[in-house]
Amino acid sequence: MTAYHTVMMKPQDKVAVALTEIPAGAQLNVVCQGIEVQVELAEAIEFGHKFAVVPIAAGEDIIKYGKVIGVAVRGIIRKGEHVHVHNLEGKRGRGDLQHDS
Repeated sequence: MTAYHTVMMKPQDKVAVALTEIPAGAQLNVVCQGIEVQVELAEAIEFGHKFAVVPIAAGEDIIKYGKVIGVAVRGIIRKGEHVHVHNLEGKRGRGDLQHDS
């Protein structure tokens, strides 16, 4: 098994981050504070991108580094699936959203 580097900072995180490019189908052991999660990647993950370490339902908060970074916006994000703008809506100020006052 090839060792791929990832980071997951808090046990409550729902995503981990790839620290190298990781191919689809890679079998990963993501370790965080003594907790180990086994993940098979559903698709290739680029350096710096997120992937789900647990299934995430639509409307559910997405947690990275112990903080809510957004909400899932479609059916279910499967464990091992890429988490990015196509299935996540950010909750932190992006500056590109218009809000009615």
